[in-house]
Amino acid sequence: MAEEDWGQWDTQTEPTYYPKMTYRNSNNSHKNPDDEFIEIESRLAGIIIGKGGSKIKSIQRESEAHVNIIDSDTYGLKTVKISGNASAKERARQIINNIIDENDPDKIRQKIQQESTAYESTIKPISDNDWEQLMKEQEEYQKKKLAALPPIVKHVYKEHQEVTAMSDEEIEAFRFSKNNIMVKHVNEDNNEPIPKPIVHFYHAFKDYPEILEEIKKQNFETPSPVQCQAWPIIMNGHDLIAIAQTGTGKTLAFLLPAFIHLERQAIPRDKRKGPSILVLAPTRELVLQIENEVNKYSYKGIRAMSIYGGASSGKQKECIRQGVEIVIATPGRLNDFVGSNSIDLTDVTFIILDEADRMLDLGFEPQIRVSLLPVRPDRQTIMTSATWPPGVKRLAKSYTTNPIQVMVGSLDLTTVNTVKQEILFMEDEEKELWLDDFLKNINEDDKVIIFVNKKVTVDQLSADLCMKNYNVESIHGGREQCDREMALESMRDGSVSILIATDVASRGIDIHDITVVINYDFTKDIEEYVHRVGRTGRAGKTGLAITLMSRRDWSKAKELIEVMEKSGQDVPPELHDMAKRFEAKKERERAEGGDRPFRGRGRGGGRGYSSYGGGFRGNNRNNW
Repeated sequence: MAEEDWGQWDTQTEPTYYPKMTYRNSNNSHKNPDDEFIEIESRLAGIIIGKGGSKIKSIQRESEAHVNIIDSDTYGLKTVKISGNASAKERARQIINNIIDENDPDKIRQKIQQESTAYESTIKPISDNDWEQLMKEQEEYQKKKLAALPPIVKHVYKEHQEVTAMSDEEIEAFRFSKNNIMVKHVNEDNNEPIPKPIVHFYHAFKDYPEILEEIKKQNFETPSPVQCQAWPIIMNGHDLIAIAQTGTGKTLAFLLPAFIHLERQAIPRDKRKGPSILVLAPTRELVLQIENEVNKYSYKGIRAMSIYGGASSGKQKECIRQGVEIVIATPGRLNDFVGSNSIDLTDVTFIILDEADRMLDLGFEPQIRVSLLPVRPDRQTIMTSATWPPGVKRLAKSYTTNPIQVMVGSLDLTTVNTVKQEILFMEDEEKELWLDDFLKNINEDDKVIIFVNKKVTVDQLSADLCMKNYNVESIHGGREQCDREMALESMRDGSVSILIATDVASRGIDIHDITVVINYDFTKDIEEYVHRVGRTGRAGKTGLAITLMSRRDWSKAKELIEVMEKSGQDVPPELHDMAKRFEAKKERERAEGGDRPFRGRGRGGGRGYSSYGGGFRGNNRNNW
């Protein structure tokens, strides 16, 4: 096939699922004729084996049969061998059948569809006119309610004399040295002076020795760039929009001022009807990470809890009834609690919308808007984002008042220069062999995240690596929340060194010692590439990001080159060539009057060795 025709090949179809189970008795002379063999999809092997073989041992104990998983003659399948008496084999078959039923993609999709349909049938559409009327009524209600409430104490900062003594030239030079901090009023008509940045922790917290003591316990040496400028702004009572990449200290930038704000309000903590601080974040993992960060700092007995889907809502509601000062929530679960009157937000005076761009990407804007209706309009609002798209600007306009924007680095997508990025060119069928070879050669102290695009790929790859005796964990949106939390904790404590994940883990997963990120599948967009790479090279450490590219990824080559060049990476000639060929194809299509979507497909090729820990690497394929 000519290179011009690559776009006609379609490799993006859904995978074909094999029949659920096939029972057969072996008549081969070298096998026991009484044994039974069940063929299953390869992705199910790891589920049946369980972590450390725990599941298959449980099956054997319960059934009293001997169960073993062996290779199948059919690609994409594994074989379960069952030995024992007839009743034992029957019990084992039933247990395995139940496991397969619970993981059958068609049944899972059907259940999700049924739940979604049932949920949607309870939602009454809101027209634009109804929404405007609702907002007007809410505004009038808020005005009446505010008149009876004490004002919010927002200003909790006194500038240190060393900061006051800094000249404008010194401030400009300091901001530039801190990864080019840029700061401005979003409302260009606002001429109020912007607080100067701080240089040392004591500049911000000299009046709060308990905060300084907690910082000391964490062994931090200097504030991060976003913290240097954000702390004076927040503690001066301004609303803030912080734009910085992940891993830059944004969480601590809003948490420590939130602690002080909470303590300084006129209404005593024990007299408040609900939480004082509300943090919204896009994913369960980020919510739990923020909760863990809060719990590191034992400041004045402040209590925090997380609420998110996938966990018991009853237990979460009970914790809220017992009283907490800080609630960290996903928008969906918070919306449910507000709708059922399970949480009172009328005493919230400080809101953080963390990773606002990601929340909008996930479609949470309606839940955010409805959930925040009970909150005082004069509260202090902090927004963080890695980007500044129109949706985030719209949200900022709705929920902040005269905010100051702090931007660290550039608004352009870029990766940190502490991560070395390698691009390897190979076909999809070569990836598994390369990965096996690579993992055999990693160091004992390496921690690796392998990113793929589909949940089914996570399950299948986990099962295959487990069969090869690798100690792996996996995480994707289809796993139970307790399993996702256990997988992350296993990575943090070092009991597991390999994590296979979808993009649910590309943002907000705070594991500081990840040494290698592998993009087994290229990302759906270049922004997710940046966030995946950002899982390593954190807190000043170095890291390695390896991306496996095939022909079908050639549409992403141009954007990838731009990201790599901005962070000073060596761009392989093959990538430049790939980008040129894709641009040439688009030009040909435009000239022909066609504007059909492109779907590429790779073909076979040779392999060489990579410089990191062995492993195969694509040759210089001029025909790419």
